[in-house]
Amino acid sequence: MIAAESAASAAVPREEAGSRWILGPARDRLFFVYSPLLALALGVAASLTPLADETFSLYGRSESWVSLFSGAFTMAHLSIVFFRSHGNPAIFSLYPKRFLLAPPLLLGAMLVSKWALVTAFVLAVWWDVYHSALQTFGLGRLYDAKAGADSEEARRLDRGLNLVLYIGPILAGATLMDHAAHFDKFGNLGAVFLSGIPAALDARRGPLSLAALGAGAAYVAYYLWRVRALVRAGLPVPREKTVLFASTAACSIYTWGFNSFGQAFFIMNFFHALQYFALVWHAEKTRIRFLPFLLGAGFAYGVWAKLWGESSHAAFAVLLTVSLLHFWYDGFVWSVRKKQIA
Repeated sequence: MIAAESAASAAVPREEAGSRWILGPARDRLFFVYSPLLALALGVAASLTPLADETFSLYGRSESWVSLFSGAFTMAHLSIVFFRSHGNPAIFSLYPKRFLLAPPLLLGAMLVSKWALVTAFVLAVWWDVYHSALQTFGLGRLYDAKAGADSEEARRLDRGLNLVLYIGPILAGATLMDHAAHFDKFGNLGAVFLSGIPAALDARRGPLSLAALGAGAAYVAYYLWRVRALVRAGLPVPREKTVLFASTAACSIYTWGFNSFGQAFFIMNFFHALQYFALVWHAEKTRIRFLPFLLGAGFAYGVWAKLWGESSHAAFAVLLTVSLLHFWYDGFVWSVRKKQIA
């Protein structure tokens, strides 16, 4: 850790030390670096109050205050990618066909085909896992860029680490069946093999957990060995990235792995969405100009999606279109290497 901090300090001139931050020291710590631990604390605290357990009926749905907020906040962050993809002329001009053609084509396919709808639903669940891991990876790369690092090898190492730290606890832990359960929707389409995946996974949870734990531990050991060698060779490893990865790992392993307080999805989705709102505001504030507008637009969609997003085939198709486009667009509208975000 000390060597990493020294290398990072050497890469950033003293008079530009503040440039290692994305938003600024206090805001980075709140919204990015320590946000996983903040989410964990909030989730544990919420689970100890009636807000998580006491339910009420709202438009025919049984909700708690925690589930209502968590669902609306999660869905809200999915929608605000459009401020970046369609609202930023510089980004929009790079991929106009993807931004104009993909939404109606994807929505149309799900409106006319139940197979497309169910496939999109299951895909969204697992793409969300992959996408969430890569958001932390992306923030780490941004801290690398600010520290003067430009190593493709470290980039691949970091990507692998975040996938292991996010997906591994799901495969080995308490929430695997919550993620896999949606394959049973294929049963309504007569796809017996696909609908049987949850039962097959449940029957093999022991060996799968051992395999995930073994592979994860081996990769973490390899990662630490390789990064130590790179640091000795002069690679800057910013403290902010190190702490971000560590806090995310601790939260993911404890939350996905054990779900001791029953708030795994609230915790993991909360810090992911919080990071995203902060990132969009940072990148697009010169165009949005009014933070309440960003929050209001996001939450207007989020509340609709939470309460009515599954009320009909058409509504669910809209919800899945927004979700899948968020995951896809995020893969190419936030390039650190192309300096699309700084």
